[in-house]
Amino acid sequence: MRSIAAQLLCNLAKSDPRARILKDFGRLLAATKDPQFVTARHTLQALWHIGAVGKKQQAEVVTGLSSRFRECAAEKNGTLIRYDILQGLRRLYDAVKDEGIRKRALALIATEEDFRYRRKYATLWR
Repeated sequence: MRSIAAQLLCNLAKSDPRARILKDFGRLLAATKDPQFVTARHTLQALWHIGAVGKKQQAEVVTGLSSRFRECAAEKNGTLIRYDILQGLRRLYDAVKDEGIRKRALALIATEEDFRYRRKYATLWR
């Protein structure tokens, strides 16, 4: 139920001209730390929809996903979470074609210490 609710809210952002979703964006980002990993992952994979709506939403999503990328390194399944974050940034980039998103994603990839994962993450941006 939580997963469906989060995905629904993310998809409804496109019909929110007053950007009310930004008030609850922190809660959606917190749902990416749900005890049920599937719920957290589905929420994470849907967040990019919010950023495709407008510049304010885009900035909020990119900032939120970047901070989540940095803090998830020590978590269980941290590399999978990081891959999902970078995939979301890629989908957002494909939707809005903002070069700043690509630069931010490449900077995040560069922070990965393990070469194997850095190479895996880089495949999203070829």
